Amino acid sequence: MPPNLHPTVPSPADKGPLSHIRWVGFDVDGVLTDGGVVLSSDGVESKRFHSRDGHAMKLLVRAGLKVSIITGRRSEIVVNRAAELGVVSLYQGVLDKLAAFREILKEWSLDPSECAFAGDDMVDLPILTRVGLPMAPADAASEVLRVAQFVSPSRGGHGAARDMVEFILKGQGRWDAILGPYLA
Repeated sequence: MPPNLHPTVPSPADKGPLSHIRWVGFDVDGVLTDGGVVLSSDGVESKRFHSRDGHAMKLLVRAGLKVSIITGRRSEIVVNRAAELGVVSLYQGVLDKLAAFREILKEWSLDPSECAFAGDDMVDLPILTRVGLPMAPADAASEVLRVAQFVSPSRGGHGAARDMVEFILKGQGRWDAILGPYLA
């Protein structure tokens, strides 16, 4: 078995103003992708994900934060992407995102103030208006942009999740330690 090549990520230990964030959730279409859904003539769906977003999500998992994906659509592509990133909490085909969020709160004994969520459209508002850190990509719906406390300068599917993760980890005082091994 090859050695663990991943950097060691420090614990939050109250190092920054966002050290209370223990869970980060992401919508898929419009956040982790550009929102486009490509269907071939035989009904096969494809999605485009940004590699920096994926690496950032891996950093959250390695840092010990709980990470979930909550999406209204069902796609085997998302199952595969979540597995690739180490995200084990996946909710697909969700008609009521707030109900899924409440399940997560109960499962992991979380308070909404300990949670961050990234959404881009009105269906995400029930979670965004309840979490401690609502986040959005630059091209989110205006209703979402009004409630977001962090708006990425990047569009959905174009590095927005990477920006959000960096914001959280810097806000927890952990970014320099995460970056260090990459500079060694």
